[in-house]
Amino acid sequence: MSDAARAPAQASAGVPSPCISVCRIEASSGLCEGCLRTLDEIAQWGAMTDEERRAVWQAIDERRATRDAGPGRR
Repeated sequence: MSDAARAPAQASAGVPSPCISVCRIEASSGLCEGCLRTLDEIAQWGAMTDEERRAVWQAIDERRATRDAGPGRR
C-alpha cells in the first residue's frame, strides 16, 4: 500500500474519540450523556478530518462548561 493510500487512515487516527461507552441521548438536549456529542457528530465521526474532530472536542468543552455552570451547580 502506498503512503498516499495510508494517509487518510493515519490522519483520522490522530484525534481520539470522546466516546466513554455511556451511550444515551438526553431527550431535552439531544446530546449523548457520556460524550456530549450530537447524533450527527457521532454518526459523522469516522468520516471527519482531524480539524473537524478538534472542532467537535471544542464544542464538547463548551457544552461541558455550560452544563457545569448551570442552575444548582457549584
